Amino acid sequence: MADNNIKLHLHRDLKLLNAENYKFVFSDSQRFGNHSLTVLVRTNNLDHPRLGLAISKKCAKRAVDRNRIKRLFRESFRLNQHRLPNVDIVAMCKPSILSLDNAEMQRQIETQWRFMRKKFPALSNE
Repeated sequence: MADNNIKLHLHRDLKLLNAENYKFVFSDSQRFGNHSLTVLVRTNNLDHPRLGLAISKKCAKRAVDRNRIKRLFRESFRLNQHRLPNVDIVAMCKPSILSLDNAEMQRQIETQWRFMRKKFPALSNE
């Protein structure tokens, strides 16, 4: 059961909403990733993390595949937001991600969250 103090919905404040937000991350970020996905991370001045998704047609040609990737990222972020550092995150993928099933993709995303917590321990919300 979730703690009552933990927000478990993905509110508008937790998303990168415009091009300026994305430019902020792309201009000076740290890169995490593996053979299937890349996560760009930059410290923000807020008291919570924010997520942006840049899942291109180059990575996944079919809309159904892009939507599945985005859905899994959002769900993982929603469940882990309270444990992530105060950073802006842009998630991207590589074509090899299409060969993963949902459980394996979820594990790889969770691994990126762990790397982030190790890299930004002072900013972590744990």
